[in-house]
Amino acid sequence: MNATKSTKATKASEISRSWVLIDAKDKILGRVAVEIAAKLIGKSKPYFVRNLDCGDYVVVINAKYVKVTGHKEKEKLYTRYSGYPGGLKAKALWQVRRDKPTDLIRIAVMGMLPKNRLRHGMIARLHVSAEGAHEFGSKFTT
Repeated sequence: MNATKSTKATKASEISRSWVLIDAKDKILGRVAVEIAAKLIGKSKPYFVRNLDCGDYVVVINAKYVKVTGHKEKEKLYTRYSGYPGGLKAKALWQVRRDKPTDLIRIAVMGMLPKNRLRHGMIARLHVSAEGAHEFGSKFTT
């Protein structure tokens, strides 16, 4: 007879999280954001399921030195709207890089995470540093 095999469901208690360090210096913004989002979601884990937060902690350094292609440095706009008439504010990418370079990575990754209740927990595990220094040195095993 043929024994039936069944897939074992992943439980929240079985999820183990590790720390990943990513250096964004001289990397393309979108390509590094894809890599970060995949780590935060936990897609590479063998026990990945969509209904649980299976991702790792991600520390990104050198966010200030991330590259973009084409004319995006001057033409790409980051907008926000207050909800009031005349409340639309826009900043070019070079202005965001000057004022708060960590937002470049955070906004790009946020757009790649699933739009559901797990998103807040995933983005909370993302730590971005503008320069090479970070406060999570003891967390990494390598």
